[in-house]
Amino acid sequence: MLKKNKSYIILTGIITLLPMILGFLLWNQLPETMATHFGIDGEANGWSSRIFAVFGLPLFLLAVHFLCAVVTTFDPRRRNISEKMFHLILWICPACSLFCGVGIYAHALGLNLNLAMIAELFVGLLFIIIGNYLPKCRQNYTIGIRLPWTLADEENWNRTHRLAGFIWVPCGIIFIINTFLQIATAYVFFILLGVMVLVPAIYSFVYYQKHKKNE
Repeated sequence: MLKKNKSYIILTGIITLLPMILGFLLWNQLPETMATHFGIDGEANGWSSRIFAVFGLPLFLLAVHFLCAVVTTFDPRRRNISEKMFHLILWICPACSLFCGVGIYAHALGLNLNLAMIAELFVGLLFIIIGNYLPKCRQNYTIGIRLPWTLADEENWNRTHRLAGFIWVPCGIIFIINTFLQIATAYVFFILLGVMVLVPAIYSFVYYQKHKKNE
């Protein structure tokens, strides 16, 4: 899988480093200390040195990027991981790097961007994309809802992921809509996240218990 997707891995790796290149070009305009962490309200609550913000974060994400590619490649059931799913994994770190880079540099340069809204739109879109892929995700040890019951039974895995996809997509849409409405955003996020995680997990366990009794 690594050899087959070598060019794709290199391309996404380069994209992951784009914020580092931009930061180098903007070096003299950036402050010595930069905000690198923001609260759910978009306010800065964590700071790092300019060197770490420009070079450290992209390089860390690049390392995670290659680690994800290697771990996925050596999955014992890697044949069940489609090329589209593998490509989706390869885009996670580049997307995060670009998003973080834009947010960090915009704040450092004093640009008036609503970082909280951008983050919420990004998260909502991510929920929708993942939700579309979950029902197509076949049983493996790297990607998906990896519970003891889903890994032990392929039918349990398939049913759980179909349900999860049915839940994740509308939850993502609701979250994006609420981004513009701004109704208790933090509470809405955690409620939706709870539904997205707990409902498939509980369904999987109930399905396991029901069919265990029938055996």
